[in-house]
Amino acid sequence: MIKFGTGGWRAIIGDEFTRKNIQILAQALCNKMKNEGVEEDGIVLGYDRRFLSKEAMQWAGCIFAAQGIRAYLINQSVPTPMVMFYVMKHVLPYGIMVTASHNPAIYNGCKIFTAGGRDADESQTKDIEDYCNDVLEEEIVSMEYAQAIKSGLILEIYPLNEYLDTIISEIDLGKIRNAGLKIALDPMYGVSETSLATIFHTARCNLFTIHDRHDTLFGGKLPSPSAGTLKALQNYVLDKKCDIGIATDGDADRIGIIDDLGHFLHPNDILVILYYYLVQYKNWHGPVVRNIATTHRLDRLASYFGEKCYEVPVGFKHISAKMNETDAVIGGESSGGLTVRGHIKGKDGVYAAALLVEMIAVTGKKLSEIARAIQEEFGSCYMIEKDYSFDEEKKETIYKILFDEKRLPELRLELLKVSYLDGCKLYFQNGGWIICRFSGTEPLLRIFCEMPNEGEAEETVRVFEEYFGL
Repeated sequence: MIKFGTGGWRAIIGDEFTRKNIQILAQALCNKMKNEGVEEDGIVLGYDRRFLSKEAMQWAGCIFAAQGIRAYLINQSVPTPMVMFYVMKHVLPYGIMVTASHNPAIYNGCKIFTAGGRDADESQTKDIEDYCNDVLEEEIVSMEYAQAIKSGLILEIYPLNEYLDTIISEIDLGKIRNAGLKIALDPMYGVSETSLATIFHTARCNLFTIHDRHDTLFGGKLPSPSAGTLKALQNYVLDKKCDIGIATDGDADRIGIIDDLGHFLHPNDILVILYYYLVQYKNWHGPVVRNIATTHRLDRLASYFGEKCYEVPVGFKHISAKMNETDAVIGGESSGGLTVRGHIKGKDGVYAAALLVEMIAVTGKKLSEIARAIQEEFGSCYMIEKDYSFDEEKKETIYKILFDEKRLPELRLELLKVSYLDGCKLYFQNGGWIICRFSGTEPLLRIFCEMPNEGEAEETVRVFEEYFGL
């Protein structure tokens, strides 16, 4: 019943996300840790604001305690990157974050982190799935929470300060202090407000916050920062004449940005801007890493700097692994997740937000001016992103055509190559591309298409929609 996708295990609450399955997962990790001889090192667990997140963390913690494995439970809802940071900082073998990230409110789940604070890769998650399948019901024993606390097998912690102190040490707080910036923040009813408010108040910014209350239904919207979900933030930025609007998803590992003119900046633009800033202004050197569904404008920018852009499958574990291998400056994805060299090995919306504010302060330019200047120098592209839901029969039909028979629609554009690294991606002579892939976190087919202009992008997507009857 426990299956991991590109962003951990996610399931509908009351369907597969149940107390029993949480206990099975915890018991599986206990068995894995004992077999690996790392049970003495302990494990850290955190949770977000979703329904049953805190309870699920405690259910898991009581299983570890019953097995004699010390569990460090973060006793307030926190950003996912804080758990990754704690695993890395305290040299733990594993960490668990109870979250379904940006999924709809009916979902919850768990992200597993391994040594170094990395997202568990496919081999690790497959191993955990196998351990889950081997768990016997009679071996699942839980200790009472109060007894686990008393015995010292559960330790309640709140490592906010060391996490934030690390971020503050990595950004130019002095420059931000002197800039007198006005910032609008939309945590989307998630967990970023305390962290970002602490950073920006320390930097003497004028901060305005919306949607900060605890709401397990996320205001009735998807807790994913996109052009469609950030209308209120756009209006707020304009009304208050803010320098930037910052939004984070439910567990604060991804960001969405509104510029000073009220325009939504696509995550692709953010990646391009930050790579440019880190190399041009901070004099960093090195390649960039993006996933297979992220803008090729990063390739142009890397070439301009005499560097390389590496393409990897979807899933931030692939980005962090390639960054580690190549000593890349920055790595990210078109869904809003990114990290930079020297920070944690996973995406961090809190750090990314702080870095963007530093960029405005250091350059002395408006965010809209920075984006426009880079676009004028390196050109622009038009991207379309679409999701399609389907039943199992439709999925099997599309999968057979696309991946078994490898049949493709006839296209007007001259084809350069086809890749099946992750999904099916077509590269064209004009520099454009289109990819079709099944989501690893939701029952969806996703199509991303980037072209030199809107017309070519819309036409290419339309051809694929008609071909598959979407």
